[in-house]
Amino acid sequence: MPSPPITIQPIEHPFNITFPDVERGIPPIPGSKSLTNRALLLAALADGTSTLTGVLFSDDTKVMMKALQDLGFTLDIDEPNTTVTVHGQAGKIPATKADLHLGNAGTAMRFLTAACCLGEPGSTYKLDGVPRMRERPIGELVEPLRELGAKIEYLGNEGYPPLRIHACGLAGEIVQMDPSVSSQFVSALLLIAPYCQENQLTIDFAYKPVSFPYIDMTLDILSAFGCDSPAIDERPDGEICAVQAGPGKLTALDARIEPDASNATYFFAIAAANPDAYCQIKGLHGGSLQGDVAFVSVLKDMGAEVGVDDHGTMVSGSPVLRGYSNDLNHIPDAAMTIATLAVLAEGPTTIRNVGNWRVKETDRMAAMQTELTKLGATIEVNGDDITITPPPNGKITPAAIDTYDDHRMAMAFAVIGLAQPGVTINDPDCVNKTFPDFFKYLDYLRQPPDHPKG
Repeated sequence: MPSPPITIQPIEHPFNITFPDVERGIPPIPGSKSLTNRALLLAALADGTSTLTGVLFSDDTKVMMKALQDLGFTLDIDEPNTTVTVHGQAGKIPATKADLHLGNAGTAMRFLTAACCLGEPGSTYKLDGVPRMRERPIGELVEPLRELGAKIEYLGNEGYPPLRIHACGLAGEIVQMDPSVSSQFVSALLLIAPYCQENQLTIDFAYKPVSFPYIDMTLDILSAFGCDSPAIDERPDGEICAVQAGPGKLTALDARIEPDASNATYFFAIAAANPDAYCQIKGLHGGSLQGDVAFVSVLKDMGAEVGVDDHGTMVSGSPVLRGYSNDLNHIPDAAMTIATLAVLAEGPTTIRNVGNWRVKETDRMAAMQTELTKLGATIEVNGDDITITPPPNGKITPAAIDTYDDHRMAMAFAVIGLAQPGVTINDPDCVNKTFPDFFKYLDYLRQPPDHPKG
């Protein structure tokens, strides 16, 4: 059953906030989902015991933890202290049979589809999810896995979950991929590359993959776990043509997970929209592994003041936000926040090359068009581009926003509600997917500032 709706109340005073701030009782922004799920899987495949701190505990990451346990891995989970200790199995999948229900966790579905191919010969694994998961394509991962020797059955529609995997090991070789749908397909292959047999795995592309910063993140975390050969090949014009990794064993790692850069965008966005606001997030710095740190450069182009150093990232508000136009294919999740912030800007905003919105938790292109129109904005979708023109008088039309069981719809539209009255979020508990306490965190912004704008 959907959860009761929440009406977002605007923030009526300037705010100055730092996450975390122990003196004011303000906690840190929870850890990155993307880093958490990558680290959990690599720790399970590594040789030795890894302790991960700052781990995100949300629906998606709990799905990954439960699936790894169902596959026979031992995880010591300390949720109050956001810590997970993973006892690695040196590339082996302990269970010879498992039935994995992965909800709507696309990351878990893609990563574990590849990982289950590493099982002992004769092992079988079934992977399934909610009805929406059965609508999310996976054929562009299954086909290269088959080229590497995997035996994978479709149990429903061709090219979509559910799947049954008959483990038989994988060979390392060169595979070609269409990089136009999801970078997670590429990351899934890279994460298991160290345990492909004999040869290095090389993935060739016809052109640069979508959301490439997430692939870069995967290569970086592979290096952290001891994979000494992840690399990117570029053509003379700088276009990415291949990535490669493995073979070789991974070694255990004790690591702290960075704050989630995608979830940080909502707090940076509302600070940008408030002329007397300031927001700092410690631990999210210029050396971050997450591509969504680039979000603040978009805010700067829109008129906000931005600072990034070795300690964190800061955003100060602007009296006037300008409309924006650019290709945001490299940060598709953060681009949703720009789409809602555009309603509060002066002039139209065009977000280009975000066609992969259509294969996320919902068809985000259609959802954005429908829900932004409710608020009085004029929306034009042209292929993979979307243009948002704010309401003529700058004031939204009050509306109840449908969230389509998509956490980012709920959180992105909350940005508008924090700036202007009239936004109600239907089924707000959908944020449990990546940020269960999101609406509690908004209350920290309502605390009167105890010192001037930073």
